[in-house]
Amino acid sequence: MLSLDKAALAATSMAAIIAFCRALPFLFFSRRKPPVAMTFLGDYMPALAMTVLAVSSYTGLNWKAQPHGIPELIAGVCVALLHLWKRNALLSILGGTALYMLVSGLLKG
Repeated sequence: MLSLDKAALAATSMAAIIAFCRALPFLFFSRRKPPVAMTFLGDYMPALAMTVLAVSSYTGLNWKAQPHGIPELIAGVCVALLHLWKRNALLSILGGTALYMLVSGLLKG
């Protein structure tokens, strides 16, 4: 286990690296327009990443064992409906997570 000093140093350095990586495109393209490919990736990559995460969350389910993926399916439908209704990713994710925890606790517990 890391000491408090080493953990603080690791967290600080990771935060600095992440901040630098996020600021790099703004620094690099501050005086000129980004290429079309980068604009395309900026527009479609978040949706693609969310789709991959959503699909991969169902791959590890054991459909034959109780509760047969019911909490996951209910939560997934809830996320989709909330997002279609409110168009708010944070609300959709939090609502789906809360419903999953509730249904999972009721069915598994």
